[in-house]
Amino acid sequence: QVQLVESGGGLVQAGGSLRLSCAASGRTFSDYAMGWFRQAPGNEREFVAAISRSASSTYYPDSAKGRFTISRDDAKNTVYLQMNSLKPEDTAVYYCAARRGHLRTSFYYNVDEYDYWGQGTQVTVSS
Repeated sequence: QVQLVESGGGLVQAGGSLRLSCAASGRTFSDYAMGWFRQAPGNEREFVAAISRSASSTYYPDSAKGRFTISRDDAKNTVYLQMNSLKPEDTAVYYCAARRGHLRTSFYYNVDEYDYWGQGTQVTVSS
């Protein structure tokens, strides 16, 4: 089992920045590929960012490219999501997710590819 706890959400004005953190426990963190997803009311959970076990591979949807950066610190068992130039449409509950990475460079961007999820942290961007 892997336990994931997100933090860092809050209320920010459009154009501002937030850094989300996700602390993992329970297994060897470096064995796991990590991802961030978000879900707004009435919408499906959508992919935001992914990072491989080795951190050598990252992947973003077009909506996040150039604004969001995923990173990991294996010494702290933590994955981060730096979000800049935030927009009102970024408002959602943000979730981190984990799964064992097949290869050190493997990353995943589908909800059903992940085995473990955090409880989520609310991000609200005001206009």
